[in-house]
Amino acid sequence: MSALIAKDELSHEAGIVWLEDIEALDYVRQSLDRLPTRRGRPAYHRAGRMVGYAVLGSQAKASRSSGTFRRRVFWLLPHDRDTAPEGLYAGSAPAEAVDPRTLSPGDKGRKTERSEGGPPSRAMREMGITLPL
Repeated sequence: MSALIAKDELSHEAGIVWLEDIEALDYVRQSLDRLPTRRGRPAYHRAGRMVGYAVLGSQAKASRSSGTFRRRVFWLLPHDRDTAPEGLYAGSAPAEAVDPRTLSPGDKGRKTERSEGGPPSRAMREMGITLPL
């Protein structure tokens, strides 16, 4: 889940590789996966599809116990909004989802009005609160 990713876990990120045009995506799911390398496209073993991944700099150290690196992977499931616009997430987003436009190396990103599925609530408008777009 995005909320459970700590900023220090992303400190060795050198870049993000997108496999799809993120302008067409309201949100992406992100997770920290244990992978055998710092760079390169990782294997993908979930339902759905991988839409991007982080690459690590040379200073990133492998885990002593497993020899793996913790890298972010960005993905979508078949029932996500991009392929099922009227489905389960028509007006919301999964807990681990963030707006891909808010992501950068070392930054876990955030939810936005777009990623959450719609316009701000009446209470937000009355209070003058807007989420980043």
